[in-house]
Amino acid sequence: QTSEHSHKTLIDMRKPGISLLSLALLATSPSNVAAGGPAAAAANAAKVLDYRYFVAGGVCAATSHGITTPIDVVKTKMQAQPDVYNKGMTAATMTILKAEGPSTLLAGLGPTVVGYGIEGAMKFGVYEVMKPVMANMFDGSTAVAYILASIFAGAVASVLLCPMESARIRVVTDPEYKGLSLIPCLLKLTKEDSFLSLFGGIFAMLSKQVPYTIGKQVSFDVVATMLYGFLGGLELKAEDLKWIVSVLAAFIASLFACISSQPGDMILTETYKSKSGNGFTGVIRDIYNTKGGVSGFFTGTGARIVHVSSIITSQLVIYDVVKQLLGLPATGSH
Repeated sequence: QTSEHSHKTLIDMRKPGISLLSLALLATSPSNVAAGGPAAAAANAAKVLDYRYFVAGGVCAATSHGITTPIDVVKTKMQAQPDVYNKGMTAATMTILKAEGPSTLLAGLGPTVVGYGIEGAMKFGVYEVMKPVMANMFDGSTAVAYILASIFAGAVASVLLCPMESARIRVVTDPEYKGLSLIPCLLKLTKEDSFLSLFGGIFAMLSKQVPYTIGKQVSFDVVATMLYGFLGGLELKAEDLKWIVSVLAAFIASLFACISSQPGDMILTETYKSKSGNGFTGVIRDIYNTKGGVSGFFTGTGARIVHVSSIITSQLVIYDVVKQLLGLPATGSH
């Protein structure tokens, strides 16, 4: 399976715009299969992609991001209006409740659930598929394999998440979009700008999602494996403590993910709320010049630590639960 995954992934990296289904259809052409090489490998790899990783990833991401929407709303508003919400997360929450009402804390729930459901399915699924591929390509180097797999997964997820994140942030930060559900919001954005504008924040999205994916996926894998190894050395059954391992590993992963992706998260928020059209580098320059230099990229870090740790801890535990319900082993236990 590793060999088949490897050939398939090489094709995906060379032609990222082609879907798995298109690759499979192309590869199953008799002439291509007979000729061997990449096309035949794509046909073989398509047969061994395990849908269970994609299902588990979608369920855990949609659930965890959905239930933490109120925290995300407060964090996003703190980043978008630091001059108004400058007294901490609790004070910001109370101000929002008094000024806009409780329903405001659920702003962007639809785009969040749909967007992160799709993003999570691809991120977790692609990451799990890519790990053995990269290990095979780099002679079994686990560290390199995990990092490269997470970079690829983060990039794929970023493309899928762009339109949803654009809608979510506009609903939270732009009064003209307040109260709009996902489809009307996307239609309004498309009408005011263009369809391609929904992907205008792709570089900002990559600046957040790639470090976030590395911090989350890799550290969760590594820490969980270390914990299981330690418990195994003490002659304890991993089955008995798998949930404790998942929670501890997930919490540690949340810290790595939050710190590594905080500047990208700030860039992403500024990109989607801004109508200046300055582009990726322009947004970075504006943040640096108007928000206090380097420290401006860490605006709202406290709220985001609460937000991210809540999301990741719940997300990765749910991921492990769903994986096991579908017949897959817990992360780090094999």
